[in-house]
Amino acid sequence: MSGLQGVGLLLLWGSACLGPPGLVRGALVISGDQVALQEPSGAAKSLQKRSTNEDMVEVYSVRLDCTVMSRFAHTVMTSKALNRANSSQEIFFEVDLPKTAFIANFSMEIDGQVYVGDIKEKEKAKKQYEKAVSSGKTAGLVKASGRKMEKFSVSVNIAAESNVTFILTYEELLQRKLGRYEILTRVKPKQRVQEFQIVTNIYEPKGISYVDAHATFLSNELLPLVDKRVTDNKAHISFSPTMEEQRKCPDCEGTLIDGDFLVTYDVNRAKSQWDIQIVNGYFVHFFAPPDLPRVPKNVVFVIDRSGSMHGTKMAQTREAMLAILKDLHEDDHFAVIQFDDSIDSWKESLTKATKENLDEAMKYVSRIVDSGSTNINDAVLRGVNMLVKDRQEEKLPERSIDMIILLTDGMPNAGVSNIGEIQTNVHSAMGGNMSLFCLGFGNDVEYSFLDVMSKQNKGMARRIYEGSDAAVQLQGFYEEVASPLLLEVDLRYPENAVDSLTTNHYSQLFNGSEIVVAGRLTDNDLDNFMVEVFAQGFDEDFKVQGQASVEDWDVLYPDEEYIFGDFTERLWAYLTIQQLLETSKSGTPEEKSNASAKALDMSLQYSFVTPLTSMVVTKPDTEDGPDSPFIADKLTEEQRQKEERVGYQRHPQVAQALRPVSNYYHSTPTYLVDGDPHFLIELPERDDALCFNINNKPGTIFNLVRDPIPGILVNGETIGEKMIPPDGQINTYFWRFGIVHQSLGVRLEVSTQDIVVLQDGKQVKLLWSDTASVKGTNVDLLLTKDRSLTVTLKDSVKFVVLLHKVWAKHPYHRDYLGFYTLDSHLLSPLVHGLLGQFYHGIEYEVSDLRPGEVPEKPDATMYVKGQELNVTRGWQRDFRKDVKNGENVPCWFVHSNGTGLIDGDATDYIISGLFKTV
Repeated sequence: MSGLQGVGLLLLWGSACLGPPGLVRGALVISGDQVALQEPSGAAKSLQKRSTNEDMVEVYSVRLDCTVMSRFAHTVMTSKALNRANSSQEIFFEVDLPKTAFIANFSMEIDGQVYVGDIKEKEKAKKQYEKAVSSGKTAGLVKASGRKMEKFSVSVNIAAESNVTFILTYEELLQRKLGRYEILTRVKPKQRVQEFQIVTNIYEPKGISYVDAHATFLSNELLPLVDKRVTDNKAHISFSPTMEEQRKCPDCEGTLIDGDFLVTYDVNRAKSQWDIQIVNGYFVHFFAPPDLPRVPKNVVFVIDRSGSMHGTKMAQTREAMLAILKDLHEDDHFAVIQFDDSIDSWKESLTKATKENLDEAMKYVSRIVDSGSTNINDAVLRGVNMLVKDRQEEKLPERSIDMIILLTDGMPNAGVSNIGEIQTNVHSAMGGNMSLFCLGFGNDVEYSFLDVMSKQNKGMARRIYEGSDAAVQLQGFYEEVASPLLLEVDLRYPENAVDSLTTNHYSQLFNGSEIVVAGRLTDNDLDNFMVEVFAQGFDEDFKVQGQASVEDWDVLYPDEEYIFGDFTERLWAYLTIQQLLETSKSGTPEEKSNASAKALDMSLQYSFVTPLTSMVVTKPDTEDGPDSPFIADKLTEEQRQKEERVGYQRHPQVAQALRPVSNYYHSTPTYLVDGDPHFLIELPERDDALCFNINNKPGTIFNLVRDPIPGILVNGETIGEKMIPPDGQINTYFWRFGIVHQSLGVRLEVSTQDIVVLQDGKQVKLLWSDTASVKGTNVDLLLTKDRSLTVTLKDSVKFVVLLHKVWAKHPYHRDYLGFYTLDSHLLSPLVHGLLGQFYHGIEYEVSDLRPGEVPEKPDATMYVKGQELNVTRGWQRDFRKDVKNGENVPCWFVHSNGTGLIDGDATDYIISGLFKTV
């Protein structure tokens, strides 16, 4: 392949549940060979040169089938492609799947020959293929992909005129949170596909209370294509747009399918206290009784205020705590402890959540500031002692739940710093009488330490990711545990009729959640299958018992050919393995060893890729001999976190340049072009930004925004310097914009000299030397003298144009304009243009951080829109607050006129007139 290099074409996939990708979230990628481009290695590939090979590879089918039987989801992703080239090409299959799911099968069919994945013990697989692993030539990998997803990918060399079919199967038990189950598919095909289909079938014998389906990319035209049919106990949802319906705009090849497809549902609970399914010798019991009163809670919030919480994290913690305090029920009792190397508490005991106490506590929380190191041991023990003391003094309701919620972002480095010792101290002090919930903020926290400590004390841990939504994450976790309904829930079954039970005792049941127990039947006499549940309720003990009945699936679903009739057994195996893996982390040494051994045996028996197993696929031979095997592993949360840290640890100076600085980013996304000309895409939800320059000859007119639904058009014309500067570099700037809203009958021409507004045949002319406010029927203008023009279109987007005035006698420079878009979410999914294409988000991933030519400007590799780009960390300026000097905004700079980031080539956006579309 001398002189040739592979070029990726993004074709699919989306995933069921969330996360960001390596190439793009959920993607089938196809690469072909072509003449090497005249750019440095790793730089952006030219879209124009790539287009020939795209035509040679046809992806003619992409299908996702998800079947949910009593909350157990069985998902099959199938993609088919044909290599039309006269030479072999390497084809990549890449997909995001939920991190809670287990891969159950993977196969490739190439010209009738099927290659199937083989599940092996991880250590044996590693030794067997050690050479391939160490050389980095394994063709398939599983990597972390955002907060809730992991990315599965594999590549294979396909001969000329040959077909390939990829099939990936995974399974998971859907978890009920806040009263609903969720199936989320992220679809980003990046091109139109002949046969594109998403199908979800839900079977719930006890009945379905509601089903909802929507997608972020659904326009009014696409909405009717979502077929939703619901009967009492079955729901069918499908989405299958034609090639033409997938088209992003009438005169472009891009696809409109780009975003999240979400199905949510819940089951009927009013008819029975429980839902028990018995199939093929296994049973599963779902327990979430309706209409229970909440049990009061006694909660101590233990908040890390150490120096590492400085800035955004501390501000977001305060914001979240203020919202959480507002949500406390008046029957709850609470306390607030803040710590660094010293411990301070708001009061010395818990306080009832009256309005007066909450107001006082909120003032206290709003004054928390960061300083010092991290003494987790003493802070948690202070909270434990508070609860113990108040219990002894009978200050707390007898029937109430005691809990501590710990929020920290780092490792203990003051007081007791040994992790094992802290865990022992906390477990001993709590004595099984209270629950500990741990929230690990950011990527520096030792999550495994918090995870084990919480599970040792009847709680759970959750990672809180740094980002603009961190406060929302904190509040979301609190909502899950805010309303306990039952305590010490014990689910009992006939001892002589079942064995191999999953966990059947739970410390608490929270509102909106569900307890699931599964087991194997040893007695086929189901007439005497009695079920009993004992728990502590709000004002009395809770006790229910009843006879389990067997549903006749043939009667319930007479027209269905059920595709995985052993679902109760596989659900039992999935749940058992998950619980064994938890025991292997937090039990005694003997319990850990036994749990790991049993989890491994079951993973192999049921062909699940778990943290103890690997999937190995032997690929077909190539012309150069045997190809390297494909090996897929299952990541633990610790491995995911380690993977995220790798780039930061490799180059400390790079890490410093990349550390999020939220103060730079505004609260809502902003899209702008200013300077000579610099395009800047601010993404506050990621505490990040992307930027690129467009260079062309003066007088060029570019389309910036075009939305065919309301008829919005924004074009800009460039101007050059007065004369060529001594350095010979000719810079161009925007000096004139044309803005049209066809539906509202509005047309504006904004130049460095004046502003002309035309509406309904009436024309108004304004000068930059004016200060004016013009309110029209469909458009409002606010002109600030020699500074800015704000254009507000009725019920639509808002634009801001900034004037940059230059000394009139400057030998080279001229006056120029900047263009800023606000409220872009009000535009339709069809919006496009150099700026408009980013209005509804952009998915990308940055990795391989490395020093650049300038120490403070590191380089990295960006995966975006199916391409691998070399990008540089730099700065661009946002002039809204300071039109003279601007405000520096850190961003990833995409070289070569934004090639690889923008759709097509920059020249594709050149048009013939200021108010023209072509």
